[in-house]
Amino acid sequence: MPYRYKMFYYPDDEYYDSPSRAGLQFEEVYFNSLDNTRLWGWFIPAKDIEDQKQVKGTVIHMHGNAQNMTAHWQFAEWLPLRGYNLFVFDYRGYGRSEGTPEPKGVFEDCIAALDYLRSRTDIVTDRLFVFGQSMGGMLAIASSAASPTGIRAVLAEAPVHSYSMSVRYRMPGIQLDLDDSYCAGPWVSKLAPVPLMLIHGTADSVVHHDHSLALYADAGDPKQMVTIEDGEHIDAMTRRYGTRYKDMMVDFFEKSARQNPAG
Repeated sequence: MPYRYKMFYYPDDEYYDSPSRAGLQFEEVYFNSLDNTRLWGWFIPAKDIEDQKQVKGTVIHMHGNAQNMTAHWQFAEWLPLRGYNLFVFDYRGYGRSEGTPEPKGVFEDCIAALDYLRSRTDIVTDRLFVFGQSMGGMLAIASSAASPTGIRAVLAEAPVHSYSMSVRYRMPGIQLDLDDSYCAGPWVSKLAPVPLMLIHGTADSVVHHDHSLALYADAGDPKQMVTIEDGEHIDAMTRRYGTRYKDMMVDFFEKSARQNPAG
């Protein structure tokens, strides 16, 4: 990995948690990225729903840039209790996934994860929803725009606009030659007509609120911007707000499924 990108990726292989702790059944899966890098994930079916036709859809969660999916999946663990399948996975170099993270690779990993879900014969593959947080929000927008088949909606919480914008806010005055080709910035205008919701706190000290404002400005309709006054980094789905933003997410997904055909 080029040294200039090391500041963006902080993976580890610790095993922090599993769906078993939450009383959820899950399937451990491995699949290949576009360059055959082997990736690791969990498929967690909707709780107590036997007939997949009765499931509301499948949500793929794309996590942030530190640790691995076992530390981040809790942000989405409530979704199987709301009638959705949940798929979480690790980018290359994270958890049990092979390889080393870099911009093109993690972007292609997300497309491969979407392709993996579309290849399953035991789920309804034209009811896919993408939920990304922080770096995962950036990747959710970019990968969904690049590969929209079956995707009904994208929700990005505190998404990174681009590597370059991150550097401008975190290290003002520093000039780095960064490739933003695989970021949300260049892709967000291509996501429509897939509906997009952005959620961002004004007190986010990790990813400045301006990242979402820039993405919203460039996005096509339908789009929504949810601003959390004094909200911190990716805390919308935590106990701080109860079910407020969880309910908002489900309502957004359900309305998108009714009103918009799959991409």
